[in-house]
Amino acid sequence: MDYKDYYQILGIDENASKDEIKKAYRKLAMQYHPDRNPGDAQAEERFKEINEAYQVLSDDDKRSHYDRLGSAYSNWQQTGGRGGFDWDRWNYGQPGQGGQPGGMRVEFDGDLGSLFGGAGGFSDFFSQIFGGMGGSSGLEELLRGQGRTQATQPRQYTSEMVIGLLEAYQGSTRQVRIGERTFDVKIPKGAKTGTKLRLSGAGPTGRDGKPADVYLKIKVSPHPGFDRQGDNLHTEIYLDIISAVLGGKVTVPTLTGSVTLSIPPGTQPGQTFRLKGKGMPKLRTPDHYGDLYVTVQVEIPKNLSDRQRELYEQLAKLT
Repeated sequence: MDYKDYYQILGIDENASKDEIKKAYRKLAMQYHPDRNPGDAQAEERFKEINEAYQVLSDDDKRSHYDRLGSAYSNWQQTGGRGGFDWDRWNYGQPGQGGQPGGMRVEFDGDLGSLFGGAGGFSDFFSQIFGGMGGSSGLEELLRGQGRTQATQPRQYTSEMVIGLLEAYQGSTRQVRIGERTFDVKIPKGAKTGTKLRLSGAGPTGRDGKPADVYLKIKVSPHPGFDRQGDNLHTEIYLDIISAVLGGKVTVPTLTGSVTLSIPPGTQPGQTFRLKGKGMPKLRTPDHYGDLYVTVQVEIPKNLSDRQRELYEQLAKLT
C-alpha cells in the first residue's frame, strides 16, 4: 500500500486541531460527495481518500501512530497494528482485584469487515484462542500462571467490536465461528457504544463442565460527517453568501441518502435546522427515530474578480 499524506489530502497543517480537521473534512466531503457528483469516478475516489484521511487523523491513537511511523504506517496497518496478538491487552479479573469482575476482557480494535469472516479476522482470532488449546486447559494454564483462577468463579469473555455508524443505523446479522461452532450475531438497529451482545455458551468449557459466555461489546466509531448525540445526529453544511442572503434549496446528506432542505432568505452563520426523523433509530423502539440537526456555515469569498468587487461596492452604498 502506497504512503498517503493525509494532511495534504485534507489541505491542513500537521499541527491542525481536531476542530480544524473536522471543518476541512466536512467542506471537502460536501464538495466531492457522490450525490453531488453522480457518475464522476474521480470525485468518488477523492471522496474515499478524504474519508480515509479523516478516519485516521480524527482518532488520537491512529494519528499518533501515523505521525510517528510516516511512510511505514501502511505496513503497520496491514499487520494489524502490532504485528500479531498482544497478550498485554488481556485482563482477567476477580471481584476485589481491580479487574473485570469474574471475567476476561479481550480488546480488539478494527472495522467490522476485519472482525468477521476474513482471513486473520474475528473467526480466526477466537479459533486461535478457544479452538487451538485442547478445550480450555491451555487457557486455564495461562490464568493459573497469573495466580488468578478460581474454579467456582463465573467466567465471561468480552471482546470490543468496533462498528461504523451506518452499521449501527441499519443493524445486521453476522456469522461468527468460534472453534467448531458458528453463531448468528444480530447487531440491533440503534446499537450504541457500550451495547453488549451475548453469545451464550460460546466460550471454552471450564472445570465445572459448563461453557463460558462470550460478550461482544459494541463501540460505534466516529463518523466523519455526523456527530451522534443520543439518538440525534448533527451535521454541518456550507452555503455561499448569495444563498444565505437570498435563500434557496440545498442538498443535505443523511444516512439513507440525500434530502433537500429549503433555506430561507437571511439565513445566519451558525443557524440550525431540524430534519425530523432523520436521526438514529431508537434501540428499544427501532421504529422510532431521532432527528438530524443541520448547522449552516456561510462561506465568504476570498478572491473576487474586478466585476464582483464592483458589484459588492455598489451593494455597500445601498445599505
